[in-house]
Amino acid sequence: MIPARVVPAVGVTLLALLPLAFLAVFFVLPVGGMLVRGFYPDGAWDLSGVGEVLGRDRTTRVLGFTIGMATLGTALTLLLGLPLAFVLYRLVFPGRALLRAIVVMPFVLPTVVVGVMFRALLSSGGPLGFLGWDRSWLAILLAFVFFNLAVVVRTVGGMWEGLDRRAEESAAALGASPVHVFRTVTLPALLPSIVSAGTLVFLFCSTAFGVVLTLGGLRYGTIESEIYLLTTEFLDLQGAAVLSVIQLIAVVVMLALAARARSRSEATTDRAAARSVARAPRGSDAPLLVIAGLVVAFVLTPVLTLVARSLRGGSGWTLEHYRALADPSATTAMRVSILEAVQNSVSTAVDATIIAMVLGVCVSIVVSRRPRRAGARRLVSVLDGAFMLPLGISAVTVGFGFLITLDRPPLDLRTSAVLVPIAQALVALPLVVRTITPVLRSVDPRIRQAAAALGAGPLRAAWTAEGPVLGRPLLAATGFAFAVSLGEFGATSFLARPDRPTVPVMIYELIGRPGTDNMGMALAASVVLSLLTVSVMGLVERLRVGSVGSF
Repeated sequence: MIPARVVPAVGVTLLALLPLAFLAVFFVLPVGGMLVRGFYPDGAWDLSGVGEVLGRDRTTRVLGFTIGMATLGTALTLLLGLPLAFVLYRLVFPGRALLRAIVVMPFVLPTVVVGVMFRALLSSGGPLGFLGWDRSWLAILLAFVFFNLAVVVRTVGGMWEGLDRRAEESAAALGASPVHVFRTVTLPALLPSIVSAGTLVFLFCSTAFGVVLTLGGLRYGTIESEIYLLTTEFLDLQGAAVLSVIQLIAVVVMLALAARARSRSEATTDRAAARSVARAPRGSDAPLLVIAGLVVAFVLTPVLTLVARSLRGGSGWTLEHYRALADPSATTAMRVSILEAVQNSVSTAVDATIIAMVLGVCVSIVVSRRPRRAGARRLVSVLDGAFMLPLGISAVTVGFGFLITLDRPPLDLRTSAVLVPIAQALVALPLVVRTITPVLRSVDPRIRQAAAALGAGPLRAAWTAEGPVLGRPLLAATGFAFAVSLGEFGATSFLARPDRPTVPVMIYELIGRPGTDNMGMALAASVVLSLLTVSVMGLVERLRVGSVGSF
């Protein structure tokens, strides 16, 4: 007879098998296949090209540009995000919920749409075209900040909201100035969340693809866009493999730093969450309120510009670009209408969301457990990190890896439409896990133990403890997964069939063709896709659970 205490452990182990098998087949195998093609080309290991690839002037420029832009993007995002986090999470004022939703919006927008927004803003016909920043590194930097502000605001803001204010009040009562209180009391308490947010912003900037490809073209390249170029234009698989390994190492380091900072942040929040009280703005908050207002204006300006320019035609204000979306003959860049592409995107995103939710719930249950043995705790930590890897590994590497590894029985899926939702589910899976896992970890394990002591089986005991708190997080995770799947571009650009394109793929095709009509249709399609994703995230924001920055 199996001891009762062994049954939950066996159940958790079995629960981990499905997502582990999925990760092995649809992540490890494609990425490994890509690396094998690069380092084991003719049946023998060939590492002689590593030095040659790293010695290229272009490789040096790409690595330098990636690190430099990620560093600048992280610093500027933190500089603007911290005042906004204070205003939105420590002050109470009318419209705060709306402003939070506006700040979160860019993070869930498709990267291609973000690129189109800044091209519309900075091109010669845009409101800021006089700056001459179109197709420059400054445009990419601004897009990085725009996209990642939500990570800082939600991560640091959530921590700030949960801080115990009594230490700050005591320091102020002893005569410390507001700046001194922040430097000696608040900042040390916030540091784990700042490190976590900064690490993630650096990771997202260094692995950006759609934004860089849209705004930088071939002139500016990050590791991600260079892997795409080497794979599609030059078939230089060894060069792509070398860069993929560099990216993998960087991602592992970044995720490890973020996980360590996150654990410290969660511990501090758990201890202090019940003692924090938001307050109304004061006169001394005026500088921070001004900065926050400017940041919100910075977020809204590209969005409003996109909408306005999509409604402009040769004869003034018009809906002709939107009408053209329903006509597949309106441009040679389209085999089907954008409306058909929307249907493809939605149906694919639904499939991807189902896959991501099933796997994400299994992973969340496994990694939220707190084993007593140190070895078991390390194993859980490793599993948690493993399922975060798709977050930072090049989607190009995964997409191309699908094509070169899943092309023979029993996994001959190269021409199958199922590859697109699988690739999108890989991207959405970390979001699902990071939304659900903190909720499960917050449940007192003694509730589950008490239910088991009263005769409930392992499943009944787990449901008794965790079921009541899972409803809203599950809905939020579903919304996150659906929104991310709608806008996924990297792997989908490799895998989408010409007769079943998704909207991001068609937008990229349109902006790559000359002509004002193609650009106008790209702007209109970007508005349609943005409305879809923002509507979904508006519903998620109303649930007020999870955090985009809790990775």
